[in-house]
Amino acid sequence: MYDVVIIGAGVSGAAVARELSRYQLSVAVLEKEEDVCTGTSKANSAIVHAGYDAENGTLKAKLNVRGNAMMDDLCRDLDIPFMRNGSLVVCIDEDHRDGLDELLQRGIRNGVEGLRILEKDEVLAMEPNLTPETVAALYAPSAGIVCPFELTIALSENAAENGVEFFFNKEVTGIARQDDGTWTIETPDGNYAARYIINAAGVYADQIHNMVSSRKIVITPRRGEYCLLDHDARGHVHHTVFPQPTKYGKGILISPTIHGNLIVGPTATDTPEKDGTHTTAAGLADVIAKASHHVVNLPMNKVITSFAGLRAHEEYGDFLIGEVEDAPGFIDVAGIESPGLSASPAIGEMVRDIVCGLIHPAEKAEWKGTRKGLLKPSELSVEERNALIKKNPAYGTVICRCETVTEGEIIESLHRIIPARSLDGVKRRTRAGMGRCQSGFCSPKVMEIINRELGLPYEQITKSGGSSQLVYGRTKEVEQ
Repeated sequence: MYDVVIIGAGVSGAAVARELSRYQLSVAVLEKEEDVCTGTSKANSAIVHAGYDAENGTLKAKLNVRGNAMMDDLCRDLDIPFMRNGSLVVCIDEDHRDGLDELLQRGIRNGVEGLRILEKDEVLAMEPNLTPETVAALYAPSAGIVCPFELTIALSENAAENGVEFFFNKEVTGIARQDDGTWTIETPDGNYAARYIINAAGVYADQIHNMVSSRKIVITPRRGEYCLLDHDARGHVHHTVFPQPTKYGKGILISPTIHGNLIVGPTATDTPEKDGTHTTAAGLADVIAKASHHVVNLPMNKVITSFAGLRAHEEYGDFLIGEVEDAPGFIDVAGIESPGLSASPAIGEMVRDIVCGLIHPAEKAEWKGTRKGLLKPSELSVEERNALIKKNPAYGTVICRCETVTEGEIIESLHRIIPARSLDGVKRRTRAGMGRCQSGFCSPKVMEIINRELGLPYEQITKSGGSSQLVYGRTKEVEQ
């Protein structure tokens, strides 16, 4: 019996888990995949939005602005990179200039600070690769960039350090309310009991909600396709560049990433497939064509990978956060689409306050609010690096040449409090396989390290859990 069970280990579930770990509560997180950050949280724009886009009075607006304000301290405490690079909403048609004024006023009402409209000359001085057709732009200096993998992992690790239990490969197949008001949560290999449930299941949040409530909700997966460019494209733009938004979203953005790549996307295509993260030729062509409307000479020959993510679009267009009226003790964190990453710290706060209002738990006397990330030799001075290698030679062996990831970092990722258990798990923690060759060279070496450190047979090592094994069998043992 847990006080609280959180369903879903994306960035929202992780943020809630960390906030609840401040209290004398027994908390568990159930995740249907093999790791944290395997759904929407791993495939998005990696943008911390300023907060001018969401409609006034919505949870999206309130939590975006609050989450943005929390990012500096949070990322410092969790030892992850964050940069306020600022964003530009670019107008290329004089007839649409009023749209910038509307966004400006909306942002001011939402509480976004520092917003201003820049004229053409000032905008082009800031971003010379914008189209000469630029008329003006809305500048938001508080916008930023972060690594969604590192944020989710760091939140989860810090929660685990404070006593939250994480269970993976636990798909929720049923939920039943007991006579005493507690909940039984069914999974294929065992049940869990909880006084309260928090539904942070992303695109599956409607299925989880609809197990307990007669008031059904509908989550539509909205697929967004992206192109990721190599480090060689670094500096083509320095700010996050948006077109003026439409009802389908913020449009095709061009932005630097926190790790020095360039990201272009996403599209916005509603799909019935809750696992439909495939890319399409038409979608990627749309990304490339629309991006070039606002930024010229984009080096699309530097694309190293493409990918797609699914946004959890709820039919009424706002976040659904709160206790379900006809299911006391069941709390929705549903419909968390953009700006969900930006809002996640504030979502954690809001759900914490809801739970504390129901349970009234005592705070822990010794809650640890900081977390130390992986040791990264590439960020050390030459003297520090040499001393480290002398102490531990594994940090002198580079496994991923594209991203300069060492054996020592990969070993550490396999022995963290929430350890990597697949190639993608290692990649999200260390960036081994994120570079130009997309793991073409380093994956066999990473598999060797997993095999050695975890004692996991090669045939059981997966790319991303489930049935994604990379090795079928040993050559001389396979039947001819």
